[in-house]
Amino acid sequence: MSNVLEDQVKAKEGSVDERELLDQLLKPEVQQSLTALVEQLPKLNELVQVLTRYYDTFQSLASDDVLKSETVEAMKDMVEPAKQSVRQLAQNIIEAKEAAEKSEDVIGLFGLLKLIKDPQAQKMFRFINAYLKIVSEQEK
Repeated sequence: MSNVLEDQVKAKEGSVDERELLDQLLKPEVQQSLTALVEQLPKLNELVQVLTRYYDTFQSLASDDVLKSETVEAMKDMVEPAKQSVRQLAQNIIEAKEAAEKSEDVIGLFGLLKLIKDPQAQKMFRFINAYLKIVSEQEK
């Protein structure tokens, strides 16, 4: 008996939902929207096909273990030299800081002139000069 009542309630709810759906479909703005959607279906279908091809391609690439390992190795090969350079730079900075802290030498005018002749200092001065020229040109 309770099954019969449940079925009747579900049927009434279903008919209410169907009436609401029909009421919505009879509205002019809904009809216009549906017409525009139907007119665009070929384009949407084409777009879905293209996206499906991209998805399939990316899915096959993502599941390719050989490609993954080769990509990781290539990235390591590219990053390793930069990593070594940064490591060396950090080490040089730490050593220079420690040496400067230990040294109590007074650098006078003639000592500074002697330092200016140092090849590494000359490289640094040329770099700073080139950098400042570039920044100056960009500001113009």
